[in-house]
Amino acid sequence: MRGRFIVLDGLDGCGKSTQMQHLSHWLPASGLMPPGARLIGTREPGGTELGRAVRELLLQTSRERAPAPTAELLLYAADRAQHVETLIRPALERGDWVLSDRFSGSTMAYQGYGRGLDRRLIEQLEAIATTGLQPDLTLWLSLPLAQSIQRREGSRQDRIEAEGQAFLGRVADGFAAVARQRGWSAVAADGTVEQVSRSLEQLLQDRFG
Repeated sequence: MRGRFIVLDGLDGCGKSTQMQHLSHWLPASGLMPPGARLIGTREPGGTELGRAVRELLLQTSRERAPAPTAELLLYAADRAQHVETLIRPALERGDWVLSDRFSGSTMAYQGYGRGLDRRLIEQLEAIATTGLQPDLTLWLSLPLAQSIQRREGSRQDRIEAEGQAFLGRVADGFAAVARQRGWSAVAADGTVEQVSRSLEQLLQDRFG
């Protein structure tokens, strides 16, 4: 039996890392996964050895050494192609479940809406990189931009987070548009950690129970 592919997505500061950790413990004990299936936690960019090198180039470079917007887009596509071919698809074919922090929707939100790159080109690159693989469920942690910025205050920003409020506003609009277009399941991320966790658990029970 093919495994399940679940994605957590949303603005930085929405609580993805916290909820990834919660679900990594909750899902295997939930009764939703068949006997013998493992849960594989991963992320984009950086879910593979090649991806970790790409992540360093994308997020940790100085402005003087930063990739140009189109180069940035192609690096995300390369990371995704490696991720799908060497980690996600083999895991699903084994019957394991995959839980990923971000997937292709983030590229549309950040590079398509945030950077203003050609969305048709982004869709074409997505089709090439994923070879048609789509998540069984994308959980969108929806958070107002002002709260995203507030939560990130005092934290070390990566290159993309430091692009400024206007850029992040376009990204937030992009996430809302992509969520509508792709039928994502929205979860209000402005509640307590426990409230968000319960909402995610209920959505997973509703979909896979």
